[in-house]
Formats: sequence, C-alpha cells, structure tokens
Amino acid sequence: MKISPSKISASEQLQAILAPIAEDMKALDAVVVRSLSSDVALINQIANHLIQAGGKRIRPALLFLISKALSGGRDVKFTHELAAVVEFIHSATLLHDDVVDDSKLRRGRKTANAIWGNAASVLVGDFLYSRAFQMMILPGEIRVMEVLSNATNLIAEGEVLQLLNLHDADVDEQRYRQVILYKTAKLFEASAELGAFISNGTPEQIQSAADFGTQIGVAFQLVDDWLDYTAKAEDMGKNAGDDLREGKPTLPLIYMLQNGSPSQQQLAREAIEHSEEFSEEFFNRVFQEIQSCGALQYTLDQAQLASNQARECLKTFPNCAATDALHIVCDYSLARSF
Repeated sequence: MKISPSKISASEQLQAILAPIAEDMKALDAVVVRSLSSDVALINQIANHLIQAGGKRIRPALLFLISKALSGGRDVKFTHELAAVVEFIHSATLLHDDVVDDSKLRRGRKTANAIWGNAASVLVGDFLYSRAFQMMILPGEIRVMEVLSNATNLIAEGEVLQLLNLHDADVDEQRYRQVILYKTAKLFEASAELGAFISNGTPEQIQSAADFGTQIGVAFQLVDDWLDYTAKAEDMGKNAGDDLREGKPTLPLIYMLQNGSPSQQQLAREAIEHSEEFSEEFFNRVFQEIQSCGALQYTLDQAQLASNQARECLKTFPNCAATDALHIVCDYSLARSF
C-alpha cells in the first residue's frame, strides 16, 4: 500500500525513499570504500572519517531512483560508480567548505580540518575530485563527462560567488539564488540528469529529471537557511547561527534587509557587514527580529514553492515504486522544518 508522505515523520519518509534502492545503496558503500583506498595513510584516515560521518546521500539516491524509474527496474551499467562520483564531488566540496568557513563541526562530529588541519583537508578534497574524474570516464560517454565536469566547475564558481557575498549588505535575493543554483542545486541537477540519461530516458524525461534535481536542491538549501535561525546544534549537526556569525547574507537576513522596518533593516546591515564585531546578545536580537518580521515564513514558503515545482517535473515519469519515492523526496526536502 502506498504511504501518504504527509502522514509520516521525516525519518519514516527517508526510509520510504531508500526502500526501493536499498541494494543499490549497499553497493554504493562498497564502491566508495574500494575507490577511496590509497597508499597514502592520511588520505585513508580522512576518507574513513568522511565515510563514518555518514550523511543521507540524497544525491546518489536521486540518481538511483530516477534510473530505476526510467529503466523499469532493470540494472543499468555503471550506476553505482557514477553515484560514487557524485558523492565524491559532494564530499570534496564539504572538505573545502569547512576550510573556507573555518567550521569545526559537521554532522555532529569534528570536521576534518579541525582534526588534521586545513592543508590536509584541502589536499584530500583535491584527491576526491581527481578520483571522481578517474571514475566518470568509465561509461565512455561524453555526455556523462560533460554533465559532471560542468557541475564541478559551476560548484566552484558558486563557492567564489558566496565568498564575494560575505559581509556585503547589497546582496539581493537574485544574487543569493545564483549562489544556491551554482553551489547546491547544480549537483542535485547533475545526479538526477545522469540517472535519466544512463537509463535511456526520453529527451523530455532527461530534462524533467534535471529540473527536478534543481528544484529539490533549492528546497533543501532554503530549509537549511531556515534551520540556521531556528534549530539546535544537536539537531543540525553543526552550530546554529553559523551563517549569521560568518556574515553570510542568506535568505532570511536578506528578506529582513529588504522588507523589515527601518530599524530591522539597519540591524540586518550591521549583522552582515560587521558580524565579527558583535556579541551573543547582539545575535540574539537579530534572531528575534528575523523571527518577528516574517523572514522565516517567507523562506519556508519559497522552499515549499521549489518542492511543488519539483513534483510537477515527475509528470513525465512512469507510475512505479521509484517514482513514488521521488514524490516523497519532495516532502522530505521540507520535513526538517516540521
């Protein structure tokens, strides 16, 4: 019997998403462990740290689900290897992100840079990128290499754009959404598009899959923005308020800057431009004003819109268990805010 995603918890939603691809996820784990093996001990240590840190591996899951939906459940060659490539690219960006942001906590554990230092983290991130590029040539398909190399390049551009936006109170929603599309949504898009391509989806299905990935990526990031102002550290696996303290103008702060009262706008500008100068008392004020000006509700509304748009993209997919799971992904992208 099909479970209505709105009637189940976030953890149950995740179980429902992964159920049709349980064997694929196990196979992915084996490929990851095998592919990260190196003669260099430090690479193995940091790689094992990343594996043990877990993560829900939503991006590879999208690739598997879309492939299964469009292939009629048949096994598709190199699916597990390409899912590992996606996971390696994502892991490399996390290593580099944590260095740039000087983060000490991720998924409730110390970051690699907090344990081994920035230099080691950056270099192992480079190893992950290069291993991903070694593996993406396995199918021998130019389209696969084009999708993944373009995604990797655009993610790097998104990282630079985010760096340029730091402490800039003139960043508007359009500029911020460009960062989301580049830095976060692009890898979701690539994962989904590859799942459709390697399964011989129609051109319409391949485009729908790519659009689905984009919108799901946007929804996930916007909920992350919301959580930075509402969640506890133990729930997020990182310190709440990190974006604010780093001077990152994310959507809740941008909304208050553009739509709040004059005093709220001034507060937002000060928070963005001089975040390193202020006390916890100041940040608590910012939190309270963001909560009172409608910024958090606006952010959730935008995440809901992206999730709805993702669901529309699935109209070209056949009715099957994998497609049902993709519909649940749309709900799950919002579930952390419940």
